[in-house]
This record gives sequence, structure tokens and C-alpha cells, in this order.
Amino acid sequence: MEIKPAEKRIVFERQMEGLQKKLLQMGDLVEEAIARAIESLKTQDLKMAEAVIKNDDRIDELELEIEEGCLTLIATQQPMARDLRKVATLLKMIGDLERMADYASDIAKTVKHIGTQPLIKPLVDIPRMTRVTQLMVKESLDSYIKEDVSMAVSMAQHDDEVDMLHKQIYRELLTVMMENPRTITQATYLLFISRYLERIADHATNIGENVVFLVTGEQRDLN
Repeated sequence: MEIKPAEKRIVFERQMEGLQKKLLQMGDLVEEAIARAIESLKTQDLKMAEAVIKNDDRIDELELEIEEGCLTLIATQQPMARDLRKVATLLKMIGDLERMADYASDIAKTVKHIGTQPLIKPLVDIPRMTRVTQLMVKESLDSYIKEDVSMAVSMAQHDDEVDMLHKQIYRELLTVMMENPRTITQATYLLFISRYLERIADHATNIGENVVFLVTGEQRDLN
């Protein structure tokens, strides 16, 4: 029996809704991973860092589940035009979220390398950088759910602040290393962490660009 277009539409929307819920679940886990990775640095809690690394597997599993769901949707529903953009956007977004999770895991691994040795300087700019980055991740996902282009564009503008903080951290740590060569190893690890946060912000910007594409069909560079 042939499925009527109206019924096919209902099936497509229901399946998309299920995939979007999984996407938001993935996003929540990514936000938590970023927060816990930096918290493990601030408190030098190596067990927390290890938990972040282990939880990355669940995020990878969700990525595969969503990817398989999208491919099944394309094969069975044969979406056209804007519906196809929805599926394509979802596929791109899970790639960005998975990379964010990898960077959060990299931060946790770096924390384990630092261990419990005293920090060479108080953590000021890295927590600030984290707060801005977390805001970008949250707003990028909110802009997707609301299909809000103005929110996506506004979110991406925070990337300049993240870049500025990264450069500031780089300059300060470079000065510390020059003044005391014994700090070089830890300072390098802290630079890695700053770089990972900067890359997470870049991926949030990518999501914003995908939202613009979803709503308007235009490819815009927001970075």
C-alpha cells in the first residue's frame, strides 16, 4: 500500500524530532565534559579528569546513532530541498560536537599530565575563556533548535573574545617561561588547554554557520 504524502511527512518529522533529541543529549554531554575538564584542572582532581576521558565513549556512541538515523532517513524518506538541508545540517553538527568532546577529553588528559604539582600561576583567563566557550556551545545549540539566524550570528561574535583571551594566555605564559625555564613543561600544557578551548569555540561557530545554512540556504563565514 502506498504511503500518502501527509503520512510520509508525519513520519519524517517524528524521526527528525527523535534525532534532534539525541543531538541535544549529545550537546548536554559535551557541555558537561568541558565544564568537568576545566574543573578537574582548577581542583587538580585526577579522578574527575579520568571520568571525562571515559565518558567520551558515550558521546561517540550518540554520534554513530544519529549518523545512522540520518542515513536511514535519507534512504527511506528521500527528503528534498529544505528537509534535506535539515538532515545535512544535523550530520555536520554531530561532527562538530564530537570534535568538541575530543578536545574536552584532551584537556582532561593534559590535566593528568600536570598531575598534582603546584600550578605555576593562578588560573584567571582559562576559566574566563571556558565560560565564554560554554556560552557559545549552548547558544549554538539553542539557535539550531529555534532556527534563529540572529542568535547564531551573535553567538559567533564571541569567538573574537575567545581568540583574544587565548593570545593573552599565550603572552603571559611565554613571559613566565622566559623568567623561569623550570616552568616550561607545565606552561606548555596550559597553552595546550587554552588552544583546545579556542578550537571548541571554532566548532561552535561552525554550528552557527550550519544554522544559517539551514534557515537561508546560504553558506556564510561567521568566523
